[in-house]
Amino acid sequence: MSAQLNQYREQINHLDDELLRLVNQRAALAQQIGHVKESEKQLHGQQDSVVLRPEREAQVLRRLQAANPGPLSNAAIAALFTEVMSNCRALEAPMTVAYLGPEGTFTEAAALKRFGTAVQGQSCATIDDVFRAVESGAVQYGVVPVENSTEGAIGRTLDLFLQSGLKICGEVMLAIHQCLLSSQCDMTEIQTVYSHPQSLGQCQGWLNVNLPHAARIPVSSNAEAARLAAEQANSAAIAGSQAALHFKLQVCVENIEDDARNATRFLVLGNQQVAPSGLDKTSLVLSAVNRPGAVHDLLVPLAKHGVSMTKFESRPSRSGVWEYVFYVDIEGHQADSKVAAALAELRQSAAFIKILGSYPVAV
Repeated sequence: MSAQLNQYREQINHLDDELLRLVNQRAALAQQIGHVKESEKQLHGQQDSVVLRPEREAQVLRRLQAANPGPLSNAAIAALFTEVMSNCRALEAPMTVAYLGPEGTFTEAAALKRFGTAVQGQSCATIDDVFRAVESGAVQYGVVPVENSTEGAIGRTLDLFLQSGLKICGEVMLAIHQCLLSSQCDMTEIQTVYSHPQSLGQCQGWLNVNLPHAARIPVSSNAEAARLAAEQANSAAIAGSQAALHFKLQVCVENIEDDARNATRFLVLGNQQVAPSGLDKTSLVLSAVNRPGAVHDLLVPLAKHGVSMTKFESRPSRSGVWEYVFYVDIEGHQADSKVAAALAELRQSAAFIKILGSYPVAV
């Protein structure tokens, strides 16, 4: 081994020792913050103190990314410090997060990306179950998919927000790379392909070319698809590579999604109002009165006050035939002056309005 290589390794050892000291120093400060919160909770007679501060964590990650000189990417910095914050947060209080399961789904990956590994994950069979787990207090937060860049909105998530009192506390953007998984990778032997309907839709072009005669069977989740593929001969699953590890399958073909930019947006559910972070988004649902130009009138307050709209999605209201509600995302926090002014005017022109939450834009 060369002297130069030894020298570099000694430098790394020294830096690792310093990192170890600093990370534990940060963890000790997190413990002190937990003690202060507990004291304040008792002083004010509160039932619970909030451990997660989405706005604060977003500010930390943005500041570090802005100061990042490389060579690590900003995505790597976010992942690294999310894990640090996750473990420090766990010293304040344990946290449980529900997600659309089972293990090995993209929603689990989104939950880990947002919260880190120092949380207790609770797998739920349906999106409804995730909402119920948070509403009942069985978990503090939940993570559900809301839209895919290829296949569009997940209607059940939108419908449940209309009914639920939960707030949106954050969002997660996850690049979705689909793989063909099987116990054997001879394409001529694959007769059945299992996957979630959204994933089947994201990969239909590839399937048409490469497995045109295989039956496409929609199931409740990609993890369930992987389980079935592991149990049945001559079958395959479309899922993420993490599902292959859980179910001991081979990754036959990677990145079979038709759009290389394929991504899914997930929302974090909770019971708290999130404070402004400086770069936020507000989601709301509203309906128009039944008159000519009513939908146009809903947009006028946003334009008047310079509020940018990033999403406008219509859904059947379920309260009457051919009646619709509109799901809208706008830039800014509801506490921002121009957003507050626009919302005040919207309340005058909309037949119904419900603010689903203001939260930091995904880092």
